[in-house]
Amino acid sequence: MSNIVVYSLACRGNSIFAGSTWGSGIFLSTNNGTNWTQTSLINQSVRVIAVNENYIFAGTLGNGIYSSSNNGTNWNQTSIGMYNEISSLVTEGSNIVSGFRHAAPPYGLYLVTSTNNCQTWAATGLSSHNVLALVLNGSNIFAGTTGGVYFSTNFGGNWIQSPLRENTFSLAQNGNFIYAGTSNNGIYMSTNYGTNWNQTLFNNRFIYSLICNGDNVFAGTCGNGVYISNDNGSSWTQRNEGLGNDTIYSLCIVSDYIFAGTKSKGVYRRMLSELIGINPISIEIPLNFSLSQNYPNPFNPATKIQFALPNSSDTKLIIYDAIGKEVETLVNESLEAGIYEVSWYAEKFSSGIYFYQLTTDIHTDTKKMILVK
Repeated sequence: MSNIVVYSLACRGNSIFAGSTWGSGIFLSTNNGTNWTQTSLINQSVRVIAVNENYIFAGTLGNGIYSSSNNGTNWNQTSIGMYNEISSLVTEGSNIVSGFRHAAPPYGLYLVTSTNNCQTWAATGLSSHNVLALVLNGSNIFAGTTGGVYFSTNFGGNWIQSPLRENTFSLAQNGNFIYAGTSNNGIYMSTNYGTNWNQTLFNNRFIYSLICNGDNVFAGTCGNGVYISNDNGSSWTQRNEGLGNDTIYSLCIVSDYIFAGTKSKGVYRRMLSELIGINPISIEIPLNFSLSQNYPNPFNPATKIQFALPNSSDTKLIIYDAIGKEVETLVNESLEAGIYEVSWYAEKFSSGIYFYQLTTDIHTDTKKMILVK
């Protein structure tokens, strides 16, 4: 996998699927990316992958959509007529929405919807632009196109053009927040479901991929690696340690890891806690070591923890349950002197008492917090 172009990533349970162009098909990992095996979908250039509870869908460049119901062991090609060059694909439940490249006039890309796992398809009215990215949420569809962002509230029955008219290559949604990655003007953000947009980052940046995790937004760029926002897109930081300034075509989050599909290095992974767990909040060097009480407390589902380091130190911040079992590591790295804030997202944990312990080269402190669901 080290020299393969990975254009798409998708995950289901402990399975991670990596789609490659140049005829390499789809690779599968079931152990968090440690090992990969090539599925039987070979000699295909896979532009995009989508998964639901029962199927894996692979959108190819030139051969339409393939589906598998057994984790990629066998594949069936969907008959969709002339719409065979797939540029976007998303699924929710049994609903599937896909954008197709149309090689003959009228030029552009048709948005085609299927409600029975690719067995039958129906074209919608959005056909004037290339559709490069999609977000599906119930009957609401956002489409990122060469003419900007369009949205439909009735599963493609009607379309409204949003005020954002930039060439849009990637989309992500987190509640009312919609993020749009453009081809030359970075990222735009809407806080009111696409009615208004504000540019948040990266003039002259090409954003290939976007993904959300709580308040955190990850952006894969063209030639500039990964940027991260820990505050819903208000501010951004480049985080390329060990990755370099590669082009990041796709991003995927599985359990405690984030995976990046690259242009020249296959798939990279990193612990989420190393990227979203810690945020420097002051350039002032504190006089004393301290660990603050988390806030809010009690909390559901997220809380913040601040601590101060008067000297640089190897630092660990670990969460324990009520019986002392380690449940998550938020920080495990060398930090410079400063004041830091860490967010803990406890969606997957049950209500109860938890403890967080901060350990440096010369200090240890522990405090209690309460998760109430």
